[in-house]
Amino acid sequence: MSNLASSVADDLVRRHVFENGFVSLWTDSGDHSALAEAIAAVCNTESMAVAIIWYSRNTTDAAALGQQLKILTPELPVCGSSSCGEITPAGLQTGGIVVILLPTRCVDVSVSLVENIDHVGMRQIALCASQAREEFYKVHACNSTNTFALALIDGLSFSEELTTVSLQRGLDDIPLIGGSAGDDLIFDRTDILYDGAVHARAALLVLVRSRLPFRLFTDNNFVPTDTKLVVTRADPGHRIVHELNGQPAATAYAEAIDTTPASLDAVSFAAHALILRIGGENYCRSIQRLNPDDGSLTFFCAIDTGLVLTVARSEGMVRSSRTKIDAIERDIGKLGCLIGFDCIYRKLDAQHRGATTRMESLLRDKHFVGCNTYGEHFHSMHVNQTMTGVAFGCAAP
Repeated sequence: MSNLASSVADDLVRRHVFENGFVSLWTDSGDHSALAEAIAAVCNTESMAVAIIWYSRNTTDAAALGQQLKILTPELPVCGSSSCGEITPAGLQTGGIVVILLPTRCVDVSVSLVENIDHVGMRQIALCASQAREEFYKVHACNSTNTFALALIDGLSFSEELTTVSLQRGLDDIPLIGGSAGDDLIFDRTDILYDGAVHARAALLVLVRSRLPFRLFTDNNFVPTDTKLVVTRADPGHRIVHELNGQPAATAYAEAIDTTPASLDAVSFAAHALILRIGGENYCRSIQRLNPDDGSLTFFCAIDTGLVLTVARSEGMVRSSRTKIDAIERDIGKLGCLIGFDCIYRKLDAQHRGATTRMESLLRDKHFVGCNTYGEHFHSMHVNQTMTGVAFGCAAP
């Protein structure tokens, strides 16, 4: 950690410059003093194409953050979202701010906002993405091998599936990754930060043309069991499952993982994922919470009557993540920085299994910056309990 340097005397904000020129700033608090120092640190970082910020909405005045940066750095696109924990060059934290700045010598960037994603419909969202793509391609020498899209979506909008499918449709050959904004497991409101303001029920689309080699990735560590649960009654619009296998959902799920409904909590849901098999691949349908009034379960992902879910267990999270990242490094060379999203349930599961220190060490060693999310996006899929992101190399190919 010797190359981590504080940008201010009182260490409210820390700064790290990666080998490929990317810069990260972070503070473990969102209070007034830390916020002021973070704003000053962003303003004092020159020649950047974009600043992406993740923050705790429960400690940070995000509106003040956005407004001040718009006034002080009007030429710098600033965007981001609330988080469920921040991943910094120094490790994991909750309740603070982390910023990643991408230099103009490495990337070209455009940022756009799609509002009212919960009711504008697939066609309008796809049109917004298509227009952003066309305008970006007119200005820059882009193609599907040097350009990708990063999406940040309101994590409580119940609209991530429709939004990711629509964005990917409008983007055509540009691959998409992203994450769902969080609010530290309060489930009250999640924010999107754009153009000096905080938005709800919105999606942020960041197009990036890179002069560095990069690879998009996603990874999970699910091990399917033989136990199946069929959704026999559901409210798809609110992602609520009332019955599994003809029983109250909480009762059936608790029996399947050998516990009681009263014992179900976020750690239970993290350790015993429910997965759906699509096109030969397993995709998680994570449970957000138990509804004690009627024993139903609210999910983070789309759910519907008739789906056959398989109970899975979590194994080898650190090993699986390391294998994935090592394979990328063999492909593109030495890694400069990874920008990504790690599901909050993976963080909780690591804590439960005593793997936090090893996972944190891996993320530090691989130069990972990002946040914990309520869901992740990979191409047209909205998924849960994954580590998803983009890995950048150090030198132009």
